[in-house]
Amino acid sequence: MTTPLFTPVSLGKLQLKNRIAMAPMTRCRATGSVPNALMEEYYRMRAGCGLIIAEGTSPSANGLGYARQPGLFSDAQVQGWQHVTNGIHQAGGKVFVQLMHTGRVSHPANMQPGTKVLAPSPLAAPGEMWTDTSGMQPYPVPAEMTEAEIAQAIGEYAQAAKNAIEAGFDGIELHAANGYLIDQFLNTATNQRTDAWGGSIANRIRFAVEIAKATAAAIGADRIGMRISPYGVFNGTAADPEMDAMYERLIAELNSIGLVYIHIVDHSAMGAPIVSPTLKAAIRASFKGSYILSGGYDLARANADLEADLGDLVAFGRPFISNPDLVDKLQNDSELTPADFNTFYTPGEKGYTDY
Repeated sequence: MTTPLFTPVSLGKLQLKNRIAMAPMTRCRATGSVPNALMEEYYRMRAGCGLIIAEGTSPSANGLGYARQPGLFSDAQVQGWQHVTNGIHQAGGKVFVQLMHTGRVSHPANMQPGTKVLAPSPLAAPGEMWTDTSGMQPYPVPAEMTEAEIAQAIGEYAQAAKNAIEAGFDGIELHAANGYLIDQFLNTATNQRTDAWGGSIANRIRFAVEIAKATAAAIGADRIGMRISPYGVFNGTAADPEMDAMYERLIAELNSIGLVYIHIVDHSAMGAPIVSPTLKAAIRASFKGSYILSGGYDLARANADLEADLGDLVAFGRPFISNPDLVDKLQNDSELTPADFNTFYTPGEKGYTDY
């Protein structure tokens, strides 16, 4: 008997060979922010899943927050990604790229000259981040984005979407989760604006909606998904009393634009705060596109949730790091190789292509 996880599924115009998605994971191997042969090998090895969602990739020089984070705003980056997508397609895979502008989750030491750390409000993220030049450094206070900078950022997402298609991606995922720039506008802990981009639900979702509209106009809504993290606390975000209402309003807007999927971050299985089951059920019932489940899944739970029609695909993250043949292992119920956390973000092949 074929279990649901291994049955084909449609995603917009794409036919996926199974319902396993490889979650987007920051791996910090893009030296100089340009994708390379090592990254091509890493992704090609994992092309057995129905959909690869490639790691958070900046649409803008201002959004390159992490050391060795790839971008999609220069010719060299587009050409680098072309090699990666060619490798995935030759191996029979499909791939979206996650567009991730880090906003305030950044440090000048990780950025190119002439750039600035931007956010909805001038509030520093809590804690520290790694820089290759100076080790751990506290997050700086970001510059509050002007109207012109907001318009520029929306335009950068649209151009990056076009660049993604030129680079051979099958689509893009807008990263509106985990306290990065789009989520910084959504979340009241990070957005304290009093203009048309803050305050009310309609104003806080406006940045996400305008980016969805601009990218849909650029490449078609059927090639765009969005990742959201209701009730998340990563990077200094926090829940508020209007959270369910805000996400329900956002989903209604995304429905009118026609996005192909919604990807919910729910890491409660790994110790994160519980995501409201009521909200998840409401999103599942109202969203017209596909729904990608994520968060600490194993084979049994993935099949059970698909059987219960809680989602259409299941994203696996860390198991893919140390098990490039994860699909085969799940299908044969084989033991999984544990991942080495110490090499998640280090440069080079160790802990990347040597499993």
